[in-house]
Amino acid sequence: MNIKKWMHLFWTSLCVGGGLMLLTGLSMQLFQQELSNMRGAGDILINVLQLIFSGFMISVYAQMGFFAYLTLNYIALGFFKKSWLYIQVILTVFVLLDVMFLRTMLGGNGKLQTDIILGIALLVIAFIVSRFKVRATNKSAFIPTMFFMIAGTAVETLSALNISNLATWFVFIPLVACNAHQILILHKLVGQNGKASPVEASPAAS
Repeated sequence: MNIKKWMHLFWTSLCVGGGLMLLTGLSMQLFQQELSNMRGAGDILINVLQLIFSGFMISVYAQMGFFAYLTLNYIALGFFKKSWLYIQVILTVFVLLDVMFLRTMLGGNGKLQTDIILGIALLVIAFIVSRFKVRATNKSAFIPTMFFMIAGTAVETLSALNISNLATWFVFIPLVACNAHQILILHKLVGQNGKASPVEASPAAS
């Protein structure tokens, strides 16, 4: 990974975040009939720019989480060695159950049905992304990719979970897209196609 490759990851992730936020925001505003309240082209332009900029910020946030995961993975592999794989499975299950049930059971916040739908959506997306990662690299990438897509995305979405269900989806859609983009493109940037990572730090990058 050099500066040129990192900049490619940065800008492509930025475009994914901005584009998905624009589509998500306009779709939600159209569904709630908020676009009819705007007066003239000026309001529409400002609204579009705000959505794109918000997507950029979420993209940067997602990239921070991604590199935090790579750092955690490197340290954990050195400390726990082979048991880190099983720890990721346990943490993935725990985080998924947390997203689906813990808010309603402990705090009484939000709606159980919405949280379950969110958890199922996260699980399905993570599984699809992991399958694509395995096809592009090797079988050892499945569990780390599932862990990052579920645990990483859930942690990054925490700030929106406590606001409202609408805000949760507003943040979740571009965030999970950015995470999927990063994990799927990483092996191409580091030049590892079906081979082990040069430092064995990130099976997800294998």
